[in-house]
Amino acid sequence: MQTGASLQSARRGKKTVWGVSLGLVLALAVCAVLAGCGQSKKARASAPPPPVPVGVAAVKEGDFNVYLTGLGTVQAFNTVALKTRIDGQIMQVNFTEGQDVKAGELLIQIDPRPYQVALAQAEANLQKDEAQLNNAKAQYERNKVLYEQGVIAKQDLDTMQASFGTFEGTIAADKAAIENAKLNLTYCRITSPINGRVGLRQVDPGNYVTAAGNTPMLTITQLHPISLVFTLPEDQLQQVEQRMRQGGKLEVDAYSRDDATKLATGTLLTVNNQIDPTTGTVQLKATFDNPDNALWPNQFVNAHLLLKTLKNAITAPASALQRGPEGTFVYAVDSNNTVQMRPIDVALTQGSTVVIQKGLQNGDRVVTDGQEKLQAGMRVAPQAPARKSGSTSGNIGSQT
Repeated sequence: MQTGASLQSARRGKKTVWGVSLGLVLALAVCAVLAGCGQSKKARASAPPPPVPVGVAAVKEGDFNVYLTGLGTVQAFNTVALKTRIDGQIMQVNFTEGQDVKAGELLIQIDPRPYQVALAQAEANLQKDEAQLNNAKAQYERNKVLYEQGVIAKQDLDTMQASFGTFEGTIAADKAAIENAKLNLTYCRITSPINGRVGLRQVDPGNYVTAAGNTPMLTITQLHPISLVFTLPEDQLQQVEQRMRQGGKLEVDAYSRDDATKLATGTLLTVNNQIDPTTGTVQLKATFDNPDNALWPNQFVNAHLLLKTLKNAITAPASALQRGPEGTFVYAVDSNNTVQMRPIDVALTQGSTVVIQKGLQNGDRVVTDGQEKLQAGMRVAPQAPARKSGSTSGNIGSQT
């Protein structure tokens, strides 16, 4: 039979074994955790970096229009400020402001009665003077017989014959007075000399107008067709002249003030005969049919003159260009979404587009945004490029 001391000793031995076992288990667990952490750090260190998000655009091949651009002002093809050529009271105003009128259409009627009276008076004077001439001729014939009979002297007969010229001159003056009166009657009817649009009127029925007045009664502007006068640098004059000598009409597009909206398309009419020495520019004039009244006189627009069309041109966004010590290059994206630095030769730059002479092909992808984060060989996550507002046309920036 075990004593109390031996039982206590056995119990303490069991507790010691359990404590050692528990410690070993904890130590093993800690080692396992530490080992796992080390392996995960090694795994993370050996994993490739995440791809860099960048904007990517495709290189395209096709016809490319080369434009020359300049600032211009729309001008009416014809502008007429109508003034009265006679004095009188306005009886009728037969138009409304902003109305489209045709050539020959009656616009203003001036009181014709004073000129009708003048015409009747001139016609009466003519009849009186013609009667006097006929009477003088009859008397001459009678006196001629008397002269042959020796009743009157030759001097009296000659004096009577000379009076014919006086009466004939008076009759000619009467006829001129009649024509003048008729002309004044036509001036009472103020008609439109051109097809155009009426502006704001300056007179009303009942107003008295005079030929000596300087203020026009109304202004008519021709809108169909309409012209555009714009300027180009003198350095581009020879290119335009060469294209004009080749024949054909050069196309001109008119864009809004912000150069974002195309308003109308016309053709180049002529080039001015001199260069402005103060600005170094030359003026050109284009005509537009303007059927929808998109252009108005004195409107400020941007003119885009189509100089030529490049066939099968390789084009890319201008934002893809990068410049380094060895020249111009782009970051090209391959099928594995890995970027490489590719040197290129630029033929010309126009607005936000460049024409590539060498270095890229149709279908290649180039980075257009985020190049500052890239190095050759890095993986990227392509994204669509951000759209920018505004026209893509512009002056020829550079040519090589």
